[in-house]
Amino acid sequence: MIKLRTVAGKEFFLNNDLILRMEREYDTLITLVDYKTIRVMDTPEEIAEKVIAYKRKIYQSSTGV
Repeated sequence: MIKLRTVAGKEFFLNNDLILRMEREYDTLITLVDYKTIRVMDTPEEIAEKVIAYKRKIYQSSTGV
């Protein structure tokens, strides 16, 4: 899971496997696999970096590296 910030500034965790796509407007619109949407303050680039870091952490812990 990755930590994101709502447009109101509240932090929450999102299962990154549920992200279908992201669009940058004034804020970032995340569309989930069930087509629900969430608006967040994080940029798509920041979110992508968080997903990569999270998956890298999971992979490294599963391989014992």
